[in-house]
Amino acid sequence: MTHSLVVHVPDAELEPEPLSPAQILSGTPEVTGKVVWESADGRRLRGVWQITPGIVTDTEEDEMFVVLSGSATIEVEGGRTLAVGPGDLAVLSRGDRTTWTVHETLRKAYAIDLGEDGTPSP
Repeated sequence: MTHSLVVHVPDAELEPEPLSPAQILSGTPEVTGKVVWESADGRRLRGVWQITPGIVTDTEEDEMFVVLSGSATIEVEGGRTLAVGPGDLAVLSRGDRTTWTVHETLRKAYAIDLGEDGTPSP
């Protein structure tokens, strides 16, 4: 089985990934995404994700992503504040509690590694 593929990220068709109302701090942000590759054990995901403007919270997984379009400020609780925009590569760590202030609809390509048991962090 091959893991080789190509996805034209700017035009990738994405599907709704509704946020929990508890995650939304301001605005009416909408999230869409698409997993384009998943490891056999379900612990590694590669895909495309997009969020419209607003302010949301999240608890992160080990993730590396590259922003294709849009911009956001990501505040990591007890850590740094990251300003991201087109061309930026960012790394988040499992368990990071973040607040995303999305200024312009943000689209990213990501690689996520889930925890040992393959489930998202709480």
